[in-house]
Amino acid sequence: MKKVEVIAEIGQAHDGSLGILHSYIDALAKTGIDAIKFQTHIAEAESSIHEPFRVKFSFQDDTRYEYWQRMGFTREQWLGIKKHCDEVGLEFMSSPFSNAAVELLEEVGVKRYKIGSGEVNNFLMLEKIAKTRKPIILSSGMSSFEELDATINFLKPYGNELSVLQCTTSYPTAPEQIGLNVLNELKERYGIPVGLSDHSGEIYPAIAATSLGAEILEFHAVFDKNMFGPDAKSSLTIEQVKDLVKGVRFIETTLNHPIDKTDNSDFASLKGIFEKSLAVNKPLNQGHKITVNDLETKKPKGHGILASEFRAVVGKRITRDMKKWEFLNWEDIDSDA
Repeated sequence: MKKVEVIAEIGQAHDGSLGILHSYIDALAKTGIDAIKFQTHIAEAESSIHEPFRVKFSFQDDTRYEYWQRMGFTREQWLGIKKHCDEVGLEFMSSPFSNAAVELLEEVGVKRYKIGSGEVNNFLMLEKIAKTRKPIILSSGMSSFEELDATINFLKPYGNELSVLQCTTSYPTAPEQIGLNVLNELKERYGIPVGLSDHSGEIYPAIAATSLGAEILEFHAVFDKNMFGPDAKSSLTIEQVKDLVKGVRFIETTLNHPIDKTDNSDFASLKGIFEKSLAVNKPLNQGHKITVNDLETKKPKGHGILASEFRAVVGKRITRDMKKWEFLNWEDIDSDA
């Protein structure tokens, strides 16, 4: 099993502040993640004053368009963001939401593209991305299999490395909505790497997905779930991210080291300590016919008849007087009786 890629998305958690964004980079660099993902918004290219709020959360933006304007950064600022990611050893990733954003990210130097759930049917932008020949990660949050089929068939001729994430566009996502069963369905249907993009605000779905063969994990990160913004409550805190990475690496190690239950030779010495031998639980006279009620099992193994063989001695007579709690061995049994 290859290493699971762990991607933390800042998304809009910076609330338009370049300083807060850079502080997220430093904080997440200490958690063990592999990549940090942003969203590249160019308001005039992707939106209009007619776009409604998904959730009316903003006290300072009258329209969604104004919000996207406030969330944008200049080319020079994006170059600085990319440079900071490089310096702390995190792959810089960002989801574009317009052709203009793709052009900007190409200038900045993104290595691969993550496509948000709402852009999976945006074939105009997808073609532009596909022509870069860079890897593409598709999020399936709002797509049916029929729609995903169309998207993947559209992209395949370009030869990009493709992967797809199970995702539920619900913030936060309830346990009943996670859809871990879809991971295997995606794998069987497309034969490409699969993963989970989670908005539950909990670490459990990603850890479970790892055990089910997910190769990519993505989630939102936030300093505090009470912070301003549309994704705060469905995000993981920095401490949760640390716990998630620890859990994923633990599960990953277990999956990379399968156990052969046909061979227990490694436990020979422990079996000698923990397993038991037959003993008698009361004084018995020579010639006594053994019953189940006469028997006990005592540690360690090897000092008497194996506990698993008790049926072979029931009904047999003993060849000598025995004291209470003595181990019972084959030489104490009259094999002819």
